[in-house]
Amino acid sequence: MDLAMEEAIAAAARDEVPVGAVVSRGSTVIAQAGNRTRELNDPTAHAEMLAIRQACRRLGTERLTGCDLTVTLEPCPMCAGAISFARIGRLYFATDDPKGGAVENGVRYFSSPTCHHAPEIYSGIQQSRSTALLQGFFAAKR
Repeated sequence: MDLAMEEAIAAAARDEVPVGAVVSRGSTVIAQAGNRTRELNDPTAHAEMLAIRQACRRLGTERLTGCDLTVTLEPCPMCAGAISFARIGRLYFATDDPKGGAVENGVRYFSSPTCHHAPEIYSGIQQSRSTALLQGFFAAKR
């Protein structure tokens, strides 16, 4: 989670919503990214999507079987779909997102009958740190 938090902090420095993600297999980091939606003018450039794309390129496959995804915020429906299609084994996230999340909130994608693969889910890891970063970012915007 520390690497994901570093990516989130870097995203905030770029005036992006501070979310960071890391794809790993065991103790090996395969990819890491922070949000870049504004920088790339791309609504799909969420940290999770960028990290998954990078990991797939590095491994030369569309499936990330045996890989874990660590992210600082509960994934949205788009990212949950990508996690499922990539066959991520475990999802670790820090802060829940009652407004936009799709894992423990909202559509609860992985519980949907249309979901083909659901990872093991672990939430609340460094939650207070991630929440403080997000709240500080948005407070500065107001």
